[in-house]
Amino acid sequence: MEPRDDRSAESGAVARPDRGRDRDAEGKARNARPRDGLGRPLPYGAPGVPRAPEGVVRTAGASVDEAQELLRAGRPFHAHEVFEDAWKSGPAEQRALWRGLAQTAVGLTHAARGNTTGGARLLRRGADEVERWAASATPPAPGGLDTGGVVAWARALADRVDAEGQVTDAAAQAPELRARR
Repeated sequence: MEPRDDRSAESGAVARPDRGRDRDAEGKARNARPRDGLGRPLPYGAPGVPRAPEGVVRTAGASVDEAQELLRAGRPFHAHEVFEDAWKSGPAEQRALWRGLAQTAVGLTHAARGNTTGGARLLRRGADEVERWAASATPPAPGGLDTGGVVAWARALADRVDAEGQVTDAAAQAPELRARR
C-alpha cells in the first residue's frame, strides 16, 4: 500500500492509514474519510457531502438554524454534530438539552440507515432527555426551540419505526425544531 497524506478540507484532518488513525494538527484523532449524507464513512478519495466543521462555538439560535437546515436536507448525522458542539461548548445548564437533541438526531440517522431498533431507542432516549431538561428549565428554551414539539416528534417517530420496522426517509421525517407561527 502506498503511503497517503490526503487532507479533508472540512475537518482539517490528515489521513495517514499507513500510520494508524487520522490526526488533526494538534494530534487529536479525527476521521478524514469522506462521509455520505447519513454520516457513513466512504473510501478515501470518494466524493462525499460537506461535513459540518467540528468544535465550532455557535449561538443557540445559529445551532438551531444550522441543525434545522441539515435535518431538512436529510443529513441528521451532520445535525447531530452541530448539537454536539452546542452540548460541549454551551452553558452547563443547557448541556442535557443539547445532548438529548443530539441523541434524537442520531436516532433518526440509525432509523434512516435501517437500524430500526437502535433508532427507536435513541429517539426515545433523546426525547426523555429533552423532556427532563424542559421540566427543570425556565422558559424559553434556547434558540427558540420547541422542546414539546421535538419530544412529541421523537416519540411518534420511534413508535412508527418500531411498528413498521422499515428504513426511514430522514428528510421526510425531519422535525421542526421551532414552533410554526
